Amino acid sequence: MNGKNLSEQLAFSKLYEAYAPMVYRRCMFLLKDEAEAKDMVQNVFLRVYERMDSLDLSQPSSLLWNTATRLCLNRIRDKRRRGLDVDSSELLLNIACAEEDDGREAGGILSRIFSKEQESTRTIAVLHYVDGMTLEETAETVGLSVSGVRKRLRTLQTKVKNLEVER
Repeated sequence: MNGKNLSEQLAFSKLYEAYAPMVYRRCMFLLKDEAEAKDMVQNVFLRVYERMDSLDLSQPSSLLWNTATRLCLNRIRDKRRRGLDVDSSELLLNIACAEEDDGREAGGILSRIFSKEQESTRTIAVLHYVDGMTLEETAETVGLSVSGVRKRLRTLQTKVKNLEVER
């Protein structure tokens, strides 16, 4: 752990010991592959370690959860773009991530909706609809208020209904 003093190294070690299992479970849930999940845990903590001086570590679980989610979703998107196999059981996740879904109508609809939304709105949708997190848990994870999360989800629902009417 070059470049960090002993107290920073100790703080990082404690952070890793306390939160690595949670990050691993999150990565396993999203990636469905043990080796990839382990790699991703290392990537998450490496990112945190490199930026420890500038990060707010007052709520490390939220930061680590968000970082793991974003990195895993990026990995899934990259695999899809390169044409690598993605388990068919991940259909809901892929749709919620707004990737073109081989012509499937639902994927096309959600892709159009998400293309005009902030990246954090995609994360909110995945956390709430795919992972089954409550509004409160989702809000804490993404750093918004419950009403902000509720408003974004309501906006997405309205857009879906409007697209259904257009068809």
